[in-house]
Amino acid sequence: MDEHILEKLIAITGNAYAKTSIAQKLAYSYDATANFQALPDLILSPSSTEEIQAIVKVCSEYRIPIISRGSGTNLAAGTVPTSGGVVLLFNRMNQIIEVDEENLTITVQPGVITREVNALVEPKGLFYPPDPSSMNVSTIGGNVSENSGGLRGLKYGVTRDYVKGLEIVLPNGELLKTGGKLAKDVAGYDLTSLYVGSEGTLGVITEITLSLIPSPETKRTLLAFYDSLEDAAETVSSIIAAKIVPATLEFMDRGTIETVEDFMKIGLPIDCEAMLLIEQDGDPLVVEKDIALMHQICMEKKATSTQIAQTEAEAENLRVARRVALSALARKRPTTILEDATVPRSEIANMVKAIQRIAEKYNLLICTFGHAGDGNLHPTCLTDARDEEEMIRVEAAFSEIFEVAIQLGGTITGEHGVGEMKSPYLEWKIGASGIDVMKNIKQSLDPYNIMNPGKIFAKETKKRVVVQHG
Repeated sequence: MDEHILEKLIAITGNAYAKTSIAQKLAYSYDATANFQALPDLILSPSSTEEIQAIVKVCSEYRIPIISRGSGTNLAAGTVPTSGGVVLLFNRMNQIIEVDEENLTITVQPGVITREVNALVEPKGLFYPPDPSSMNVSTIGGNVSENSGGLRGLKYGVTRDYVKGLEIVLPNGELLKTGGKLAKDVAGYDLTSLYVGSEGTLGVITEITLSLIPSPETKRTLLAFYDSLEDAAETVSSIIAAKIVPATLEFMDRGTIETVEDFMKIGLPIDCEAMLLIEQDGDPLVVEKDIALMHQICMEKKATSTQIAQTEAEAENLRVARRVALSALARKRPTTILEDATVPRSEIANMVKAIQRIAEKYNLLICTFGHAGDGNLHPTCLTDARDEEEMIRVEAAFSEIFEVAIQLGGTITGEHGVGEMKSPYLEWKIGASGIDVMKNIKQSLDPYNIMNPGKIFAKETKKRVVVQHG
């Protein structure tokens, strides 16, 4: 970056909130995605929407890329500055602006940590359901940009379902406000939804209004263990077929269970092939009825043992065990590649079987866990990026996993986003016409392609693979 431009940008935030050393650039050259890294030219921490507008106007004038970054937990290389440019941090824009109990909303800046929202509203008898596994470190701005899901997604939906309004700095520096606290609003295109999940490619989100709901009265937690992955997967399908919508319906295979138990030492059996973590919340009578019926289904589907948490502390331990699955697995080998192929819930068993077959075919260690209740599985390959031959097999395996997911009516990503990592596969899912529509939207809003360039749109689409999944 030209020294003159660098000085203009730094003057906006001040030297104290600009990072320019090689060590600092290295710290923001990657996110949680394996094997993707690129240096930015500058890192800035603005304190206000006005400062962001000023930064964007300079970047627009000189065609400088802008990468909005939360906590860097992205798993699809969505916040890697692959074209250089300016990385925007939101650590100084981390204020909760308003809790409106009358309208059941909370308005926040993008740097607010996800868990802080519930910590604030729960004493008021309110609840913000989206709960990505990274909620202790991820930001609301990042959640909105990726349309993050979480353990409660089956019953309560994902981030998009709770975003009521946004304030956005457009690529030309102008300010756009969408939505609001209204229960109904169909005035024009749904611009709020357009920006949720846009991965920072259409503007910089500077303020977010989220909807809240009343806290559920009670919650119960059930564990079920299986000697067969297929039996566990079929249990998931049977629970949904019984017209029960649990708050949580999570799946872990043997490799994940063993690793989590070694990490947490909470007494999980390591001689089973699969585990389901099932929760229900709401009216106490309904919860008891649903838990009893789901327990019955688990036993009918050959669960070898079951366990119902007796205290909230015990239940929270089990939730944490599921949330740390990725961290625990990452200890086993130098490189961990976590994917999120998603299928209709009725196809869970077929998807699990396909992942097993593909892992065996390519002689890879792939552990699977995820949000089984909404069909969002996380096949996780434990590998070593330094082994070029193995990485070729890893890429081929995931290509087949994505192809099977699409054949089963699914998608290449349920909650992690496309970023750069999955961009070569996007056309498989949405077709050439879908890519054209998205490119036209991008071009109209960001004609100079300064907003997170290199993400979502691939330089080249991967060649489709032929996979028999029956």
